[in-house]
Amino acid sequence: MILISKYLVPKGYTGITIFPFVFLKTSALKEDAVLINHEKIHLRQQLEFLIVPFYIIYGLEFFVRLIQYKNWYNAYVNISFEREAYQNQTNFSYLKQRQFWSFLKYIRTDDF
Repeated sequence: MILISKYLVPKGYTGITIFPFVFLKTSALKEDAVLINHEKIHLRQQLEFLIVPFYIIYGLEFFVRLIQYKNWYNAYVNISFEREAYQNQTNFSYLKQRQFWSFLKYIRTDDF
């Protein structure tokens, strides 16, 4: 379910997924198929981890990446979950062919 909330979406971001919702900063973003596909990839990732463990692992990996890159944005885009979503957001059939725990392919440490 897609909801609009400029207050729940952090500054500098256009959307955030908190299962089962996708929050977008503006209603115009509902038409952004790439963004919606990106967020749907996150919904699938969250389901695979039964939701709560996803957020724990996401947060832990973010802090590891923050130590590694010493930069908020670089840490964020190099989280394995984000790498998977960004690299497949334009492939609109990705979720149909995606294998379980595909994010594991994106854990590598080289920059995004």
